[in-house]
Amino acid sequence: MYKTLSAAVDTALALKPLVANANHCDVIIAPVFTAIKTVADRVEGSNIRVSGQDCSAETEEGAHTGEVLASMLKDVGAKYVIVGHSERRQFYCDTDVTVNRKTNAGLAARLNVIMCVGETLDQREQGSAESVVSQQLTAGLSGLTASDLDRIIIAYEPVWAIGTGRTATPEQAQEMHAFIRRVFAERHSKEAGEALRILYGGSVKPDNIAGLMSQPDIDGALVGGASLKAESFAEIVNYKR
Repeated sequence: MYKTLSAAVDTALALKPLVANANHCDVIIAPVFTAIKTVADRVEGSNIRVSGQDCSAETEEGAHTGEVLASMLKDVGAKYVIVGHSERRQFYCDTDVTVNRKTNAGLAARLNVIMCVGETLDQREQGSAESVVSQQLTAGLSGLTASDLDRIIIAYEPVWAIGTGRTATPEQAQEMHAFIRRVFAERHSKEAGEALRILYGGSVKPDNIAGLMSQPDIDGALVGGASLKAESFAEIVNYKR
């Protein structure tokens, strides 16, 4: 929940030239709902795509005050939607069932879905990190078809490393990313597991992105605070490989 409309547009416009030559990755920004249409219009024709930060679990118009349909995000220029973000799970009661419904809603609207999973510090210290992530992954993707999976991106967010300044070491992140890929492959297919894109999200900054991206199963980053300034986000996008 950052940036007025004018601030969001200014940031997007400042980012455009800084990442114009980034042909090694997809660049996606997720402004607040009120800025999506204008930002999408202003970055049209560039290599930047726009995402919603969340969507309703509903798929039809109706009496759901305060909710936003995935199809409405599509209508104003979004190509992606984030579901199951740790803050939505932690503070706004999103359950694995809700995340699954939102995932299906996003897919039905022809959006690409970035589905977030991750454990809390207590869960990690109790040794249940893998079982928690496996449950979130399995429940969140329940009922999806092989063609649906082509439009799914998984983001691993260790909750204990978000906004805390604590970052999972590249080795810790790689271990969980490899586990996610293995669970995904076992549930779907080896080919689907290999094709799955898995992002790391948890205090990603310009000074730690290269170490994270050097790991074989980390395909990208879900960037929080460091994305609020065009310059720092561009540094992450353009990290030295």
